[in-house]
Amino acid sequence: MPLTGHLEELRKRLVIIVSSISIGFFLSFYFSKSLFSYLTKPLSSEVTLRQEFPFIFFIEKGSSSLVFLAPTEALWMYLKVSLIAGLFLTLPIVFYQIWKFVAPGLLPKEKHYGLPFVVLSTTLFVLGAAFCFYLVLPYAIRFLLSYGTDQLTPMISVGNYIDFCLKFLLAFGLIFEIPLAIIFLARIGLVTPQLLSRNRRYSILLAFIVAALLTPTPDVFNMTLMAVPIIILYEAGIIAARVFTKKKTGKAEEE
Repeated sequence: MPLTGHLEELRKRLVIIVSSISIGFFLSFYFSKSLFSYLTKPLSSEVTLRQEFPFIFFIEKGSSSLVFLAPTEALWMYLKVSLIAGLFLTLPIVFYQIWKFVAPGLLPKEKHYGLPFVVLSTTLFVLGAAFCFYLVLPYAIRFLLSYGTDQLTPMISVGNYIDFCLKFLLAFGLIFEIPLAIIFLARIGLVTPQLLSRNRRYSILLAFIVAALLTPTPDVFNMTLMAVPIIILYEAGIIAARVFTKKKTGKAEEE
C-alpha cells in the first residue's frame, strides 16, 4: 500500500474512533454527577482488604472537601469525566480500529487474532484502571495528604483532583497493555524472550523513567507505585512470550 493509502486508512480509522468516543461522551454526560461522586471515593474513603468477596471495601471516613476556583472549573470537570467514561465505553471499538489499521501488514494466519486482541486489550486496560482506582489511588492520596499539618490545611480544587485521578487511570490502563505488546512483538519476530531477559536491568531503569513521565506528581512514592507494576508486567510479558513463541515454533516444525 502506498503512503497515501496508509494515510487514508489512518484517517478512516481515526474518524470512527473519534465518532464512537463522541457518542460515548454524550451518553456518559447524563451520568456525569454519579461518575464524579464515585471518583471521589479514594478521597473520602479508606480502603480495606478482606478475605470474603468482593475482597476490597471502601469505608467512608467523611465527605470529600473539594472546591472549584473558577466559574467554569466544575463544568470542565464534568466534561473531562464524561470524555474519559466515553473512552472506556468504546474501548472495544477503539482497539478494533487499531487492529484493522495494523492487520493489512500481517500474514493471513495472523489476521485471525483480531478478536483475541480486542478482548485481551480491553480486559487489560480495564484491569489496569481498576487496579489503580482500588489500590493505588487511595494510598497515593493518603500519602500525599499526610503532609498536611496544623499550619497546612489541604484545600483541593475539583479540577486538580479529577486531573490527578484520570491521568493515573489512563496511565495504568496503558501500562497493563505491556504483556500484550510483548507477545505481539515476539510473534512477529521483532523481539525474543531471551533478548528481553538479557536486557532486564535496562527495563527496570526504563520502568522508573516511564513512571516519572506518566505520574502527575514528581514524588518518588507515586513513581514507585507505577514502576513496580511495570516491572512485574514486563516479567509476565516475557513468560507469555516464551509460551506463545514455543507454540509458534512447534506449529512451524509440524508444517
